[in-house]
Amino acid sequence: MASDTVIHVENVAKRYLIQHQATGGKRAGGKMLSERLQASSKALFGRFFKRSQTESSSSTTEEFWALKDVSFDVRRGEVLGIVGRNGAGKSTLLKLLSRITEPTRGEIRIKGRVASLLEVGTGFHPELTGRENVFLNGAILGMSREQIRTKFDEIIVFAEIEKFLDTPVKYYSSGMYVRLAFAVAAHLEPDILIVDEVLAVGDMAFQKKCLAKMEATTQQGRTVLLVSHNMPTVLSLCTRAVLLSGGVVAADGAPSAVLESYQSAYREGSLSSGSARSDCRLLRAWIGADSSTSQSSVAMSAAFDIQFEYEVLEVKGRNFVPYLQVDTEAGQCVFHVNAEDIHDAGQGHWHASCTVPAWLLNAGSHHVTLVVVGFTANGYDICLHEPSAISFTVVETVSHPGRYAYAGHVPGAIWPRLDWKVTKVG
Repeated sequence: MASDTVIHVENVAKRYLIQHQATGGKRAGGKMLSERLQASSKALFGRFFKRSQTESSSSTTEEFWALKDVSFDVRRGEVLGIVGRNGAGKSTLLKLLSRITEPTRGEIRIKGRVASLLEVGTGFHPELTGRENVFLNGAILGMSREQIRTKFDEIIVFAEIEKFLDTPVKYYSSGMYVRLAFAVAAHLEPDILIVDEVLAVGDMAFQKKCLAKMEATTQQGRTVLLVSHNMPTVLSLCTRAVLLSGGVVAADGAPSAVLESYQSAYREGSLSSGSARSDCRLLRAWIGADSSTSQSSVAMSAAFDIQFEYEVLEVKGRNFVPYLQVDTEAGQCVFHVNAEDIHDAGQGHWHASCTVPAWLLNAGSHHVTLVVVGFTANGYDICLHEPSAISFTVVETVSHPGRYAYAGHVPGAIWPRLDWKVTKVG
């Protein structure tokens, strides 16, 4: 382990055992609530039950490898972005690095004090107040009471929770939880700060404040590991990125190169999610007419198609509707739209295409999030959610008719051509 290496990960793998119980000829996992409760009771009080041979033989155990032989080093002061599809192993890796769980095999060596922000409320005791949890978290990080006191006012101002400082955190909203948790993790000066997608819970202004704080942290020589689906954040903040696919490292290097590998894999349909148990999975996605020649840039003056293919694996009485959201490079939502009049869209392989009209989007880089929602008569489930699945750049190849002699940048996410009436009065 080199002197400037603070994290060393060597051939790390993590295995989970998934148990399936088949009953009465039905598929595994299809038990009624009463059967699941009964099974849970037997597991809890197993020593008082003598299982029959029939009962034990109806149970099967499946191995699931969330990570497979992952290796990389992180140097002091580096900002490492970890990207990949949902289920690729990102959060599992962060839990291993945070010592929340142990690897099945392999070695992890870490130099320095680690602060982790993985889930809303991580490390907080719900019965304690915000004030008490600040001191509790500081103690967990190995800081003295006096060291925590010197940072206390700064933490509370940053978190914007002065009014609720002496309220038990179990009454906090998710946004308040995140604000306080990030403030504690960032201000108590850890050597390594690990942050999962949890910052997405906060509002846009607070996210910007967090990013600025992380930048300041790295300038002080500290190391940051960041899992994010927000590609602009990874590009602007990270000095290096690692792409996980199906529990393995698929790419490691400059953020721009790694994100291009990520996007290419989406276009080709070769990026594994690491999970075969979701209700719906994305097969491929592209911009333009042909998936083999997906466009990376589009003309402002021309209409273009956003297309993707997905597979519905489990219907459960739902009707599946595709959505997409287009964001600017800065992460601002330009529009969110879904297919209409979709009926009887159930199991199978589906293709969705959405045409974006000419003269709508302003020039600049854009990212597309793809979603499939399963609707029932009484509710809905988000069955597929792939943030920043594809990216493209809008280029003003033909001068916008509204530009006249103005040559500068026109503000706004869109620059549409709308109907005007201008008449002389009198």
